[in-house]
Amino acid sequence: MMKLYWSPRSRSFTALWLMEETGVSYERVLTDITTGAQRTLEFLTVNPMGKVPALQDGEATMAEAAAICTYVAERYPEARLAPPVGDPHRAKYLYWLFFAPSCIEPAIAQIATKMELSSVAAGWGDAQRVFDVLEAALETGPWILGEKFSAADIAIGSGLNFAVRTFKMVPSRPAFDRYLDRCSARPAFQRAQEYASGEKI
Repeated sequence: MMKLYWSPRSRSFTALWLMEETGVSYERVLTDITTGAQRTLEFLTVNPMGKVPALQDGEATMAEAAAICTYVAERYPEARLAPPVGDPHRAKYLYWLFFAPSCIEPAIAQIATKMELSSVAAGWGDAQRVFDVLEAALETGPWILGEKFSAADIAIGSGLNFAVRTFKMVPSRPAFDRYLDRCSARPAFQRAQEYASGEKI
């Protein structure tokens, strides 16, 4: 059984939502980052960066939410969270899956810190362009790949929910509202939200 190391009110939400979408049994290992549990020797063998979420699957250990999404979606193909190799949608699936940590998260940091960077030098370009590109992609919907929900929606939906609704750092747009309403209506999202908010441990 997979073990998911997580902490309430953290970026663990992406991995919690992912695991809930698979429908498979997994063990949640509460890692209270407010007490430094992520710096114990035991935890650092799972993720030397001392961050949650982290995942253990037998001898395999890993961290980084998008990597966990990729691994779990392929580990449980029956959950249908990823287009199979050879499917023409797989290229965009991988693009959007990694857009979340590579573009959305740095854009949020740029907004929060009011960091001034050249859009040429910054790997994500600039925050305005990140959210403009995302808005254009979500206009048609209902999901980032069109009709099919995937782990890319978990990564994108988590990042956008964090930016727009949880911390209100990014102004909402109609396409974002419609998309986030669809995400938050999913039972797996709601279960993950209960864990992530600390309502349910």
